[in-house]
Amino acid sequence: MGFDLVVKRIYEQPAPDDGQRVLVDRIWPRGVSREHAALALWLKDVAPSDGLRGWFGHEPERWEEFQKRYRAELDGNGEVVRQLRAMLDAGKVTLLYGAHDEAHNNAVALAGYLRAG
Repeated sequence: MGFDLVVKRIYEQPAPDDGQRVLVDRIWPRGVSREHAALALWLKDVAPSDGLRGWFGHEPERWEEFQKRYRAELDGNGEVVRQLRAMLDAGKVTLLYGAHDEAHNNAVALAGYLRAG
């Protein structure tokens, strides 16, 4: 795919080259003001379901299964996925998340899903 997609913790400083900043968590991150977030969009509906998020619990040993289950949820959530793809067609998008684990979180899984086409 020929699009520019970045994943970043929302606690990092916004950068001029972030493009459209999209928060992909269902819950607003603690201690982050709306001004600091500098969002183009808060896309709650692309986040994993509460049930899946609770089951995963950011446990690295559940990562592979989490990705599989999350992809299935995304497959059934065509409207928000299309919305993200349209943003990517327009330019750079930075997916933002609040989790501490930078390798095992829904934004990383979502980026993988979008890159896979």
